[in-house]
This record gives sequence, structure tokens and C-alpha cells, in this order.
Amino acid sequence: MNGISLFRLYALRAAYLFLAAGLAATVWPLLINHSPQWLLMNGVVCSLLAAVSVLAVVGIRYPLQMLPVLLFEIVWKSIWLIAVALPLWWANQLDARTWETVRDCLLAAILVPLIPWRYVIAQYLTRPGERWRHELRV
Repeated sequence: MNGISLFRLYALRAAYLFLAAGLAATVWPLLINHSPQWLLMNGVVCSLLAAVSVLAVVGIRYPLQMLPVLLFEIVWKSIWLIAVALPLWWANQLDARTWETVRDCLLAAILVPLIPWRYVIAQYLTRPGERWRHELRV
């Protein structure tokens, strides 16, 4: 059908479950029990991650269609590690909280071998995109 083994589909489902459960345990309690003085960006980040957890639940049922959720996780964590954590590490300015975030972001490395990269390339890079304008019908 799509060339993805059943084992790979179950591995992806496990990744979605891991992501959804981890975010449910860490982000949802913060979102539900936040104080009225919550910083704006804390609310934004928690809301975004809560949305990712909901989409990860959908990925358990539709592991290939929801691959952009896992790709998003890999990309944003890689960007943060390179743009934020690496310069702090080079300057020897990583505090305990930042190290904790580094550890959490490095967990995304688990996802890399689970992603069916040939499928991603075929579906998102080499496949023709959707049309950009209305086609004339004769």
C-alpha cells in the first residue's frame, strides 16, 4: 500500500503515545492550574504544546498522516538546541533549568530513527504540490 511496515507503524504509534503522555503529564497540569499572574509566553508555550499533545493522540490512529507533528517536534527542538542552548553552553552559562530543557529536547533524538524518511521525502519534498491558482476548464 504505502511501503511502510507494520512494525514501523507501531513504532510511530508508540512515539505519538510517548509524546502525548509526556505532554499530558507535564503541560496540561500547568495549563489547567496556572495563576492569574502567568507570564504571557508561558501561556503561549503551554497552549502550543497542549495542542501538539492533542494532535499526537490523533497520530496514534493515523501515524503517517500526522507525521508533520513529529517533524515539528524534531525541528523546533533542534532549532532551540542550536540557537539557544549551544551558545549558552559555549559561553559556559547553562544553568540547571536550561540543562533540564536541553535534556528534554535531546529526547527528540529518539524520534529520528522512527521517522520513515523515504516516505517523508516522497510525500513532502518530491511529490508535486497542490495547485496555486484556479485552472481554466474548457
